[in-house]
Amino acid sequence: MDFGFSVATYFVLALSILYILNILYQWNKGNVRNFPPGPWALPLIGNVHIMNLKKPHFTYLELAKKYGPVFSVQLGTNRIVVLAGYETVKDALVNYAEEFGERGKTKIFQDMDNDFGLTHARGENWKVMRRFTLTTLRDFGMGKSPVEESIIEECSYLIKGFESLKGKPFDNMMMVNAAVANIIVLVLLGHRMDYEDQQFKRLLSLVSENFKLLGSSMVGIYNIFPFLGFLPGKHKAVLKNVEEMYEFLTKTFMKHVKNLDENDQRSFIDAFLVRQKEEAGNPHSYFHNENLTRLARNLFSAGMETTSTTLRWGLLLMMKFPAIQEKVQQEISKVVGFAQPTYSHRGQMPYTNAVIHEIQRFSDLVPLSVSHETTRDVNFRGYFIPKETYIIPLLSSVLRDKTQFEKPDEFYPNHFLDSHGNFVKKDAFMPFSAGRRACAGETLARMELFIFFSSLLQKFTFRFPPEIRDSDLMPDVGITNMPKHHRICAIARF
Repeated sequence: MDFGFSVATYFVLALSILYILNILYQWNKGNVRNFPPGPWALPLIGNVHIMNLKKPHFTYLELAKKYGPVFSVQLGTNRIVVLAGYETVKDALVNYAEEFGERGKTKIFQDMDNDFGLTHARGENWKVMRRFTLTTLRDFGMGKSPVEESIIEECSYLIKGFESLKGKPFDNMMMVNAAVANIIVLVLLGHRMDYEDQQFKRLLSLVSENFKLLGSSMVGIYNIFPFLGFLPGKHKAVLKNVEEMYEFLTKTFMKHVKNLDENDQRSFIDAFLVRQKEEAGNPHSYFHNENLTRLARNLFSAGMETTSTTLRWGLLLMMKFPAIQEKVQQEISKVVGFAQPTYSHRGQMPYTNAVIHEIQRFSDLVPLSVSHETTRDVNFRGYFIPKETYIIPLLSSVLRDKTQFEKPDEFYPNHFLDSHGNFVKKDAFMPFSAGRRACAGETLARMELFIFFSSLLQKFTFRFPPEIRDSDLMPDVGITNMPKHHRICAIARF
């Protein structure tokens, strides 16, 4: 029987049902006593209309001024609790580590990883993969002399690349990305890759492109309203890029399987495959190929992008503040002269160490951190937060906390120096997050940043191209705060 219903009628009916469900949802949430306060939410869309979808941390920073360090927002029908300021974020992630310790469910990352791997893994899978990752990275020398030697060797390749430009302007992104990526490639595969290797260049571009795409408005909308996934948009480009990476990794694993020697494990992948073989008879084993591809992509992407972006921020800031650059170079000359800077030199180079820390603080690389979720009902700072609530630890509010840093909105290395010029640790320095979900590669990243930065500043003075007098420090759109594309001149010092 034809009732004459048009497409428009079905659409209105669907919206009406969603509206009713939203009202019921709001009513249910309204019954939660002492839930953190937040702005009034509209039906269906929640607070999407007030959000800066490209830079959501800007919106959260403003809302924190009005609602305090623990507040809520509603995106679509999802209620989110945002934690702002050093004291609050530290309290949640460290003192309530178990309660706030699960990874939040974000649609695009679930599509990418299916809760496997490490970064966005959940539950027991995350525990097993993190334990294996930390143990294996230590076995392959993370934070020790073997990895330090690899970083120093990679520095020599990067320096040669810079020298080949003979002081002419160039975009340093691909070269810096390749150098930093090679450290994790060496751990993952057992060998470095040449900067001109086409497959390597393709992988680097896929990772960089995805970090930009993941910060787009369309991906933000998709995460809030997954039913719009059928529409064309950047969320589909992200998943296409990920599939290409998985295809490369799968082919790579097959080569390792053919040449696997259990008594001579030369890479992270070898160690995983040996463990997989040992647990072949266990139907509940977490050491399967899907975890391996996700884990390898997580390590490659995070191991490259965050450190290389921080390093590029560092060189840009040295051009912006030449007096600071000169002071770093003076300290390097005084402490190591023409010798190779090593990680052990950081104790003798307080100013350089302070500058590197300030680069990390000022660049505010991951302003939203990576989402968390409550594992159980929790009473926190006077509020009741139910189990499975999506949590945003606003790292941007920590790194720019006015109670912790004298000039939070300025690039000011003295934040990490006392009146005598000695390096001072700051508890609010949390670029790697904190607690049980803190970055697994923190030790490696710290070593890379110090050696790469001090080695480059030892060899070169960095300046803007002649036609450029200054540079915009406003970050580009992306899931991380990456600098906008720019060119630099690396002038050899000797």
